[in-house]
Amino acid sequence: MALATFDFPAFAAAFDGERTSHDLGWYDLADALWAQSDLLNAQRPQDHPMCGGAIGRLPARGETSCQYALFLLRWLDRPPEDFLAGEVVDVGKVRLPKAGPDQRLRFDLPALHGAINDERRAREMTWAQLADVIGCTPVRLTNLRTAKQADLALVMRVLQWLARPSSDFIHAADW
Repeated sequence: MALATFDFPAFAAAFDGERTSHDLGWYDLADALWAQSDLLNAQRPQDHPMCGGAIGRLPARGETSCQYALFLLRWLDRPPEDFLAGEVVDVGKVRLPKAGPDQRLRFDLPALHGAINDERRAREMTWAQLADVIGCTPVRLTNLRTAKQADLALVMRVLQWLARPSSDFIHAADW
C-alpha cells in the first residue's frame, strides 16, 4: 500500500504566496502567526514567539513539526490534507477546528498513538511491521505516546494509514 505524502514544497508555496499577497515580510508573518493567539500568549510569557527567520528558512528545510505547521495552517485556514500528494485516502471534507485568541491549534499525539496502537493490534502487526509500512523506525511511532512534537510528514503518513482526518486529532488548546 503506497501512502500519500505531505507535499512540503506545495505547503511552502501556499504560505509564501499568501504572505506575498499580503505584502508581509517574514518577520511580519511571524508576528501575524503569533497574534492569532494573542490572549494566550499574554498568559504564557514563557512561550517563545514565532521567528521570522526560522519561518523564512522552512521552504529550504523542507520539513517542520506538526505543531509548528498548525500556526501556518491556521493562518491559511487549510487542513494539512490539502497538501497531500500521491494516492490520497479519502477521509471526507476536512476543516481545522476553530481556535480563539486564547487558544492554539495542537495535534493530540498521545491520542494519535492510541489510534495507531489499536489499529496495529486489530491488524495483528508488530511495531516493526507497521514502521516498514509507514516508512520510519518503530521508535518514531511508539514515541508518539508521550510526544509533544512530531514530524508533520510522519503524522500525515500515519493518518493516511489510519484513513482518518487530521481534525480527529487536532484541537484548540491553551498551551
